[in-house]
Amino acid sequence: MQNKELFQQMREKEFAQVAPFALCPLDGRYSQIALKLAPYFSEYALVENRVYVEVKWLQFLIEYFRNESETLAKHNNSRDLNRILSIYKDFNDVSFMEVKEIEKKTNHDVKAVELYIAEKLRKAELADLVSFIHFGCTSEDINNTAYALMIKGGLKEVWLPAAKELVNRIYSMAERYSHIPMLAHTHGQPATPTTVGKEMEVFDFRLQKVLEQVEAIVSEGICAKFNGATGNYSAISVAYPSEDWIGLSEEFVENYLGLNFNPVTTQIESHDYICELADCIRHFNNILMGMDLDMWLYISMEYFKQLAVESEVGSSTMPHKVNSIRFKNSEANCDISNALLMTLSNKLTKSRMQRDLSDSSAMRNIGMALGYSVQAIEQTIGGLEKVDVNQEKLSQDLNEKWEVLAELIQTVLRKNGIPDAYDQLKALTRGKGITKEAIQEFVKSLEIPEEDKEALLKLTPATYIGLAKEIVERF
Repeated sequence: MQNKELFQQMREKEFAQVAPFALCPLDGRYSQIALKLAPYFSEYALVENRVYVEVKWLQFLIEYFRNESETLAKHNNSRDLNRILSIYKDFNDVSFMEVKEIEKKTNHDVKAVELYIAEKLRKAELADLVSFIHFGCTSEDINNTAYALMIKGGLKEVWLPAAKELVNRIYSMAERYSHIPMLAHTHGQPATPTTVGKEMEVFDFRLQKVLEQVEAIVSEGICAKFNGATGNYSAISVAYPSEDWIGLSEEFVENYLGLNFNPVTTQIESHDYICELADCIRHFNNILMGMDLDMWLYISMEYFKQLAVESEVGSSTMPHKVNSIRFKNSEANCDISNALLMTLSNKLTKSRMQRDLSDSSAMRNIGMALGYSVQAIEQTIGGLEKVDVNQEKLSQDLNEKWEVLAELIQTVLRKNGIPDAYDQLKALTRGKGITKEAIQEFVKSLEIPEEDKEALLKLTPATYIGLAKEIVERF
């Protein structure tokens, strides 16, 4: 989008005025998210990108077919090309309203853009180029490329930076807490200890992998087609039969628009890349939701303490409460984003024969799906900023759970050829609270080499963390 800063300034006041009456939270309570994504997914952005594609196509025709047409050749100069490109570069709110006024008459959004550009050419004394606007195109040539540009921009400029900030923050916490022991829980019960940092690193590692998949699609997989009414270059290949229209279409899509060329389609681009993106982002959201749930549980167990802000209120009736609201907000918005993303992924793979219009309505919700994901990401970042580990509580829980050393002891017994090692430890520990003294007395009674016995006696639940710290450092 041109002049994004100006767009931001203009919209902030408007959003503030309509937010109290907005039906969708993204336009109301979460309007700061909408402000970030509106330059890429609003109706304004869609119209602006349609204008951009139409203008770039006209530029392409002039530069590539100057030897085929006297009219095109006449305008292959910097002065005329700059005037043509200014139709896009000077696009603003007034321009948008002009297009929408034309659309009221045509009842066709892409035709309205074509007529708008035609009028601009006439005013620029370039009327002889009007017949080459939208030349050889179907509406979907313009729409699919416009949406591809919007998706690429919105992901690169908004979603990916937010996701990377989250992953970086999680990794920073993993490093900071890599050495701090924590009682693990499997099936809701105390289990072999870990470290706070290693458990953070699990989420960092998983999210980073999905992030790389999204980045790969954004850099190399945002697809577009430019091949006419049923994908066969039918009209334009008859008008100029000697041209390699498949090669020229690829040249335009990749070098003029910066997108990836899809050579085999019906009237519409197949949307498979959008489905891949939707599934990747849904996967990211699900991992994020898992972290939100864990953080909620860790806070409820007092493994993390929340940093209170004096002016904030955690409950309308309980003054002591510091509410873990950000993780819960993130969880809910991940779910809403996922519902939209799943709908898009399921819907956009299907189209009746060569064309129907059901994808057109669905595509308008891409920005909303990403918006709820960005809201979730930002809420989790905010939640992580306001927590710190509660080492006193972590130490207390570890010191009360000496039975978690049972795994280690029975493994050492197995090493020394004792066949009923598991049963011995099961009898000693299962369903019981075992003290340090009981564990150490048991170890002292074992008939195993002294070096093994000494190693077991030195360990405590807090030091029995395996390679947790090394995992964080290595990955």
